[in-house]
Amino acid sequence: MWRCGGRPSLAVLRRLTGGSTQPKIWREKSDNACERALQYKVGDKIHGFTINQVTSVPELFLTAVKLSHDATGARYLHLAREDTNNLFSVQFRTTPMDSTGVPHILEHTVLCGSEKYPCRDPFFKMLNRSLSTFMNAFTASDYTMYPFSTQNPKDFQNLLSVYLDATFFPCLRELDFWQEGWRLEHENPSDPQTPLTFKGVVFNEMKGAFTDNERIFSQHLQNKLLPDHTYSVVSGGDPLCIPELSWEQLKQFHATHYHPSNARFFTYGNFPLEQHLKQIHEEALSRFQKIEPSTAVPAQKHWDKPREFQVTCGPDSLATDASKQTTVSVSFLLPEITDTSEAFTLSLLSFLLISGPNSPFYKALIESGLGTDFSPNVGYNGDTKDAYFSIGLQGIEEKDIQTVRDIVDKTINEVVEKGFEDDCIEALLHKIEIQMKHQSTRFGLYLTSYIASCWNHDGDPVELLQMGDQLTKFRQCLKENPRYLQEKVKQYFQNNHHKLTLSMKPDEKYYEKQTKMETEKLQQKVKSLSQEDKKNIYEKGLELLNQQSNPTDTSCLPALKVSDIEPTMPLTELEVATAAGDVPVQYCVQPTNGIVYFRAFSSLNTLPEELRPYVPLFCTVLTKLGCGILDYRKQAQQIELKTGGLTVSPQVLADDSQLDAYEQGVLFSSLCLDRNLPDMMHLWSEIFNNPNFEEEEHFKVLVKMAAQELSNGIPDAGHQYASVRASRNLTPAGDLEETFNGMDQVRLMKRVAEMTDLKPVLRKLPRIKKHLLTLDNMRCSLNAAPQQMAQAGKELENFLQNVGRSKKERRPVRPHVVEKPVPGGSGGSSRSSPMIKKLITDPTFKPCQMKTHFQLPFPVNYIAECVRTVSYTHPDHASLKILARLMTSKFLHTEIREKGGAYGGGAKLGYDGIFTLYSYRDPNSVETLQSFGKAVDWAKSGKFTQQDIDEAKLSVFSAVDGPVAPSNKGMDHFLYGLSDEMKQAHRQQLFAVSHDQLTAVSQKYLGVGKSTHGLAILGPENVKISKDPSWIIR
Repeated sequence: MWRCGGRPSLAVLRRLTGGSTQPKIWREKSDNACERALQYKVGDKIHGFTINQVTSVPELFLTAVKLSHDATGARYLHLAREDTNNLFSVQFRTTPMDSTGVPHILEHTVLCGSEKYPCRDPFFKMLNRSLSTFMNAFTASDYTMYPFSTQNPKDFQNLLSVYLDATFFPCLRELDFWQEGWRLEHENPSDPQTPLTFKGVVFNEMKGAFTDNERIFSQHLQNKLLPDHTYSVVSGGDPLCIPELSWEQLKQFHATHYHPSNARFFTYGNFPLEQHLKQIHEEALSRFQKIEPSTAVPAQKHWDKPREFQVTCGPDSLATDASKQTTVSVSFLLPEITDTSEAFTLSLLSFLLISGPNSPFYKALIESGLGTDFSPNVGYNGDTKDAYFSIGLQGIEEKDIQTVRDIVDKTINEVVEKGFEDDCIEALLHKIEIQMKHQSTRFGLYLTSYIASCWNHDGDPVELLQMGDQLTKFRQCLKENPRYLQEKVKQYFQNNHHKLTLSMKPDEKYYEKQTKMETEKLQQKVKSLSQEDKKNIYEKGLELLNQQSNPTDTSCLPALKVSDIEPTMPLTELEVATAAGDVPVQYCVQPTNGIVYFRAFSSLNTLPEELRPYVPLFCTVLTKLGCGILDYRKQAQQIELKTGGLTVSPQVLADDSQLDAYEQGVLFSSLCLDRNLPDMMHLWSEIFNNPNFEEEEHFKVLVKMAAQELSNGIPDAGHQYASVRASRNLTPAGDLEETFNGMDQVRLMKRVAEMTDLKPVLRKLPRIKKHLLTLDNMRCSLNAAPQQMAQAGKELENFLQNVGRSKKERRPVRPHVVEKPVPGGSGGSSRSSPMIKKLITDPTFKPCQMKTHFQLPFPVNYIAECVRTVSYTHPDHASLKILARLMTSKFLHTEIREKGGAYGGGAKLGYDGIFTLYSYRDPNSVETLQSFGKAVDWAKSGKFTQQDIDEAKLSVFSAVDGPVAPSNKGMDHFLYGLSDEMKQAHRQQLFAVSHDQLTAVSQKYLGVGKSTHGLAILGPENVKISKDPSWIIR
């Protein structure tokens, strides 16, 4: 996987929401793992390593142990923490000097087989032989990282063995390079008369990546701001340069970069360090001697005067205004990221400059009305050795480039003169405090990513983690010098000559030109081939096809057994009671580290049909337009000062037992430090009772940003949009899902953003509010620590007492509403609770097939075929879930990725009973739909073994048993009405799935004419599809 572009302005300030499924499991107090690690002494020697530093980091509840390997100099950081989700990663500094994508193709190819595990594609095979909670690999601009995580000690050793052998002793076979990187191959490999074409997984991945204009801009920005060394090239590979890479060059790059002396090892969690060190030394490092790697990145030479560049990109067919598709940014080179103190200060400064409606650049640029949103890669970027800051706008007219530049300069001058309000600084520091306390399930992955760039350039990763010390120092600097931040702005922005102005405008013929250049490159390659070369290509193509088509012997790979899976799941203690009369409230006591998590779900059953499409927009703007006596700026300030964020999102919740029943509503989520709970609930009271829908100018700004964000998101989520559309007519909920989350919503927002007068839309919001922001059809939940729950309950009661009810009884718009009690009580007891779901049903609903092709100017396709099957509690649901995993790993991966060259593809079963076959960044279209059909035939034929089934079960259980953060415990019950008892019954059904059941559900649901299918493609114009009248072209 290739990573390009910057993280948000401060990694520790990633956006927090109460509904976050992002990373960390920690306890109220750290125990064994941290205490064990504190026993180590500097100078201790363990399995070929020497301990160099042992440091307690109490603010993150961990102990850091820094080591080095005696024989090779390999660096090692262990973060001991009482977290069962243990993580390993190894990273290498990879500094390519051309855009052939050598580090990216190498990242793919090392995972295709190694000395100890020579079978084809052990990485993907291990996904089905493990209970991993995460497995992947990343190519950044200057490093390549291989992380995995798991909660099972035996699994950790298995995966560590595979990862070590893959990275240090890969086979790097030529055919694997052909498959993963690039190759010349006949369109039909079996027919030498068909034309030769470029194929390869990375080749197609990068063609897909560069359909995203934000990525194109970010890549050019880095290349042009840091032109002297490795940052001047595309580490992931430019599709026009990838065919210049040879197999020999790939092997050479591995030899010079994948050496322990150029490696950094990282482990995290509560497993013992000694076992990791022993295995790493014995299985890998003991075979190497120290070298001096020549991979260091020199500092970028500073310019003596600013520079300007203009580049082009493809037109955005979903842009709100065809004449406003230009992007411009002004970027400044900053100090090296290894100066952790200065980097911390600059990332905080960046946040103050750009974040939220009170920041100077938001006021000056976003509210100028010139563009739709900030330019890509905005803010502080610490992913390169020399950091940089970028600020600008997208969605502007070309003639406004100079205006934007002038605004940037003027704003910098004003900040130097006036500085920042104290409340803005306090809000920022409060945000960091919450971030350090909020717990997520992938904290190890988050930390390894956070320190990767700094450590890669020999910075101190432990210093980077000591945020408490950095905050103290930052406060001290502000206290001693009130102009501290203003002086930084003057030094790094006002007086900085290393300043780049980059603009990007659309070219109607951009994709045409890209295709022409690719065709010329192909012709040039083909022209230089001798008859012998052509014969060799044909034979190699057949050899590769043969290799891909024949099953590989995986007996060499380690594996867990189904018996290693816990037979029962841990129970979640819940209590459900009523508050404020009859509002059901779910209480879930959890070790939340002093944070309280609040959620409320409000039904949309009484909302008139014509207002439904505007619900997502209502959710987006509700907490951003002001409330009560607070205007939108003061409201934003209070949210920052008192909470970890307030979010509102539309929900379509499938029923667990009826395929044609669903719940529709809106989820309100927030979190705060326990001391701020009264303030947070007061904010919600004001939003519910007195939201401000008068701010037309700011509403216009928010609409443009929302439309731009949706349009920008399509290249990364095309397969999801295809799936939503393909399932639209399969269940009654499908149409609403498309309205809220599909291409219909993207197009509606485009139309709204194009309107000159937004008053008609703004007037819809109070109408939606009347139906939604009342107690009539609401339920709430609280997750908090035991000592905070009583107070949290009181504050929630006060909130509910303050919120009004409808003055007149509102009837559901759809006549068929079924009331369904939710099983409740502690630990999943089946007795009913006061929580009642009001489900929408439609007795007249008839599923029907629909095939839609959205024509978009992309060189790759996103494809989905959806099938209506059965709901969660139906016995066949478990079999279909295992079948989806089986079809992915044993058939679709080979057909779609290995043979077809798509970046991804597979099958999945949704909780809603929709079975989906999909592909992602796929060079094929009709051929992939044929592969879906072959996959169904394969499943019906039963050509899979008991071992295949067991592997699919392991893979499914790795997701089922994934760690859940304290903030999210009980959410399955709150949203879907699933008790622990129901989940345990489903678990037993998963264990019991047999060969006969798998072939039976294949025949019963997936075959032609068995269940209703829907199809959708997002991608370029397609001659075959346009000639087929059964397809709707959009």
